[in-house]
Amino acid sequence: MEEALHFFRIYEMWMYVILALAGLVYVRKFILAWEELRRAAFGLERESAQSHLNQSTGMLVLLFVMAVAVFVLVSFVAPAFPASNPLLTPTMDILASPTITLMGETSEDGMEASTAEALSLTATAQVVGEGCVPGQIMLTEPIDGTDVSGVIVVQGTADIQNFGFYKYEIARPGETIWLTIQAGREIKQESELGQWDTRTLAPGDYMLRLVVTDNQGESLEPCVIRVRVNNPSEP
Repeated sequence: MEEALHFFRIYEMWMYVILALAGLVYVRKFILAWEELRRAAFGLERESAQSHLNQSTGMLVLLFVMAVAVFVLVSFVAPAFPASNPLLTPTMDILASPTITLMGETSEDGMEASTAEALSLTATAQVVGEGCVPGQIMLTEPIDGTDVSGVIVVQGTADIQNFGFYKYEIARPGETIWLTIQAGREIKQESELGQWDTRTLAPGDYMLRLVVTDNQGESLEPCVIRVRVNNPSEP
């Protein structure tokens, strides 16, 4: 079961692409069958056209059900099975500009000032906190910049006009691919959004973001925070 869910999570986008292409094929067949049915003048012609129309309709319904099934498995079922989550490993950002600290003084105060400046420059390289709006879209637990380990409870607010659903995701700093942890369709006000099992992740810094989407499918700017996964190593 977990291997199957892992497969769905990895190839989710390809499945949507294949289903969409198949859908276009059967939409074309549906249109042709509909035109054939309208032009049919005799009983046998109408029966043949109706059969083609029914087949196309059935395949379109089947493809839609398959797409919904993939979405449900990836967004709601897979997060409940930690082993199905792809293991994120540290990656080196070769495009990142290094932080250079000039040690003009050798005194302890000078070293502390230079270190603080370097940390400040590094922290501002990744924008954190944008999109967080109290009372609408907000992550309150874990707190930005804290260490996390084990299974934690993610708390916050997901309450916008025409609310549709919310989801929270993780990624390494600088990465553009986000891994969905869990999703929900209930409005939340400073309450539990779900859980996050950090034991499957390699230690290090991660970005955690909350994405809220309205009932028209439009997503607001996500609320993003940074946390450090620090699970104790097994003996």
